[in-house]
Amino acid sequence: MNPKVDWFFNKDSKWKEEYSELRNLVLDCDLTEELKWGCPCYTLNDSNVVLIHGFKDYCALLFMQGALIKDPKGILIQQTKNVQSARQIRFTNLQEILRLKLTIKDYVKEAIELEKAGIKVELKNTSEFSMPQEFKVVLDEIPELKKAFESLTHGRQRGYLLYFSAPKQGKTKEARIEKYIPKILEGKGLED
Repeated sequence: MNPKVDWFFNKDSKWKEEYSELRNLVLDCDLTEELKWGCPCYTLNDSNVVLIHGFKDYCALLFMQGALIKDPKGILIQQTKNVQSARQIRFTNLQEILRLKLTIKDYVKEAIELEKAGIKVELKNTSEFSMPQEFKVVLDEIPELKKAFESLTHGRQRGYLLYFSAPKQGKTKEARIEKYIPKILEGKGLED
């Protein structure tokens, strides 16, 4: 147990008991406990394997390379259609965790073996994500913006493409694009 992470488990939370049980299960698998993104993250040789996090309606174990884990119980969930590698096991009460205790450990152990073997999910290329016509027009009109966008990391490019593509109305897409032009020109992503 990492004392720097204790605050997460000691704070008042709807999922306090569930978090504690998940912590014990994961720590029993010989991973290193760290704090990342404000959540307990369990690593192997500095690589993220699994994370504990909570939401309004559930708490979850998030497996970073979960798409590669065999899922005979059918319990791994892809959070959204755009999440490529991570998968969650969601829980709404302590009894679910206790009932799945052995399965959870099996999934964690498989995630560890995948990490040891260096196997990663093959991510889609940025070019495979659709570019909204509104953004394409702006990139064609402003060569400096096009160069700045192409200089961003693939993850930042994907973030913008997904964000700009989400609205149904062209005006909303245009407003989003206009708002983020300065960040793109600065070489920053949506969340930077």
